[in-house]
Amino acid sequence: MSELTTIARPYAKAAFDLAVEKGELDQWSEMLAFAAEVARNETIADFLSGMNSAEKLTEIFVSVCGEQLNEQGQNLIKVMAENGRLAALPDVSIQFLALRRELEKLVDVEVLSAVALSQAQIDAIASKLEARLERKVKLNCSVDETLVAGVVIRAGDLIIDNSVSGRVRRLSDALQS
Repeated sequence: MSELTTIARPYAKAAFDLAVEKGELDQWSEMLAFAAEVARNETIADFLSGMNSAEKLTEIFVSVCGEQLNEQGQNLIKVMAENGRLAALPDVSIQFLALRRELEKLVDVEVLSAVALSQAQIDAIASKLEARLERKVKLNCSVDETLVAGVVIRAGDLIIDNSVSGRVRRLSDALQS
């Protein structure tokens, strides 16, 4: 998996640079997401792993994607096909979105709570995280009843565990050491 990530990086960066230059971040995000889904399709994945020429791969892939790809998107598919890299398209899409989030200073935050949070609590968490991380945050809230009470917040490498189960675990670790 990390090999595909390494392979995908220059393609994602090139697509991202072009999208920023042309002001087409939304369009490129949609194109790459669609192309990634096509590449994940079992039938297409089998076709990509077969012994087909780059021209044939490009032709089939572009015809399946149809009008979802603009001319530059078709060129990306062609270059990736010529280099035997179409299987890396899902990773290209993921890395493109990561670059976009970085540009837009946006971070996805997972918030686990023991009970459903009110809108006021969600807003308070969002504003405090935006101040701490100096970025816009997009909260993905879910309920995990095993926490007993409190919340666990994950934003990239940052983990804030303010749950009862987390406190009990830390207390247990402290007593055992």
